[in-house]
Amino acid sequence: MIIIITLGTNVGTKAREDGRAFDELRNLKIDAGVLERADGSAYLEFGGNKILVAIYGPKESYIRRLQRPDRAVIRCRYNMAPFSVDDRKRPGPDRRSIEISKITAEALHSSVILEKYPRSMIEVFIEVLEAEGGTRCAGITAASVAMADAGIPMRDMVVACAAGKVNGEIVLDLSEVEDKDGEADVPVAILPRTGQITLLQSDGNLSADEFEKALDLAIKGCQQISEVQKEALKNRYGV
Repeated sequence: MIIIITLGTNVGTKAREDGRAFDELRNLKIDAGVLERADGSAYLEFGGNKILVAIYGPKESYIRRLQRPDRAVIRCRYNMAPFSVDDRKRPGPDRRSIEISKITAEALHSSVILEKYPRSMIEVFIEVLEAEGGTRCAGITAASVAMADAGIPMRDMVVACAAGKVNGEIVLDLSEVEDKDGEADVPVAILPRTGQITLLQSDGNLSADEFEKALDLAIKGCQQISEVQKEALKNRYGV
């Protein structure tokens, strides 16, 4: 099921190159429980992004130095397949994938009740099959659905979205072209019920007013995406 989301599109608002209004998300689809051999899984399509996530655990940590006596540890591996981009990507981790793996684990950390599983590990594998801008936000969103599918106790599902500046305008959910050619990018992840921010980055030049506008727009996008997360789990479990 493809869910098309529009955030308060203003009549007469100048459209972007892909036809969207400044405050409009790309098409979004999320399916939960797509892998039989993982403890939890999710598949996401967001614009041209196609992302598969698998969760394993909680289980006893096999890396002693990572064990925590009072809580579980989240380990994340974000990977872009060699065929996910136009120019074939060299296989294996690079600096960008290591960074995104780290911030994804940190973004998920606040949502999971880790203290229920001392000396344990939760492994998160994010595989980007096709990339079209915004893969870190899409990966976090899909990973949170996969966590819920695994039955891991959570305070809330994390949801992520980005806003940015393109041609002098603040826009929601940058495409790949907008991400590369735009002036700024602000990825945000939140816990929707409380509004707690678990990830906030900013790349580019923004005034204080522009940053506030981008942040507010990204949070509104997160709230809309959160509804699609819930629907994915309802469809999975028939509730």
